[in-house]
Amino acid sequence: MLKVRLIPSLLLRDGRCVKGKGFGDYRDVGHPVTAAKVYEAQGADELLFLDIEASADNRDTLLEVVTDTATQCFMPLAVGGGVRTVEDIRRLLGSGADKVTVNSAAVANPALLTDGASEFGAQCMVLSIDHRGNGSGQQEVFTRNGTEPTGMAPADWALRGQDLGAGEILLTSIEREGTFGGYDLETIAEVSDTVDIPVIAAGGAGELRHLVSAVETGHASAVAAASLFHFTDQSVIKAHSYMKQAGLDVRMS
Repeated sequence: MLKVRLIPSLLLRDGRCVKGKGFGDYRDVGHPVTAAKVYEAQGADELLFLDIEASADNRDTLLEVVTDTATQCFMPLAVGGGVRTVEDIRRLLGSGADKVTVNSAAVANPALLTDGASEFGAQCMVLSIDHRGNGSGQQEVFTRNGTEPTGMAPADWALRGQDLGAGEILLTSIEREGTFGGYDLETIAEVSDTVDIPVIAAGGAGELRHLVSAVETGHASAVAAASLFHFTDQSVIKAHSYMKQAGLDVRMS
C-alpha cells in the first residue's frame, strides 16, 4: 500500500507564485523557489507547479523556475501549464520535472497522453482534470482555465485518460478552489473508485480535517493544497502530524 502523499501546489504567473479563488482574483504570494525550499524543509512529499498563463511566451520563465527549483530541492516536482506537445513534455522533464501535467491539450488531442507515456513512461504523465457544475447540476470537465465545457463527466474522462496512458489524475474542483470549504468529496470518490491509478484531490482544503476526509471519504491517494499553507497558520509539518494521528499512512520526515 502506497503512503498518502501531501502535495503543496504553487500557481505561477510571470515567475511569481499567485493564489486566487475559483480560478480568478489572483494575488501575489511570493517567490516559487523560496516557497519550494520551505516546503521541502518541512517534509512535503512532492511539489506541484502550475503555470496559469500557459502561453508560449511564458514557457521559458517556467523552465527557469523548474531548473532553479530542481537544483536546490530534491523532492519530486510535477509541472504543468500550456503543455501541448511531446516536445513540451521533454523540455520540462529535461529541466528537472519528474512529472508533467496535461489538461486542455489532452482533451483536444488525447493521443498526447499515449505518446507521452510511450516516450517517457506513464509515471511521468499526470492528467489534470478541472471540473465544476453545469446547467444540469452535474459535474462537468472544463478546460482553458475553467472557461470551456467539454460535455464529459470527470469519472468518464479519468477512465479514458487512464486507458490512454495517464499514470495519475489531478482532480480539481473549480468551484471550491480557494474557498477553504473542503474538497468535493463526492466527485473525488467517484473518480477514485472508477480508476486504478492514483488520484490527487485538489481544490478547497481550508482545514487539516479536509485532508483526511479526501482520503477516508474520497478515497484519494494524495492531497494537494495551496491556500491552506499560504493563508492560515498550518504547515506541512502540522498537516503530516494531523494526518498521522488520524490513522493515515503518511511519510514523516
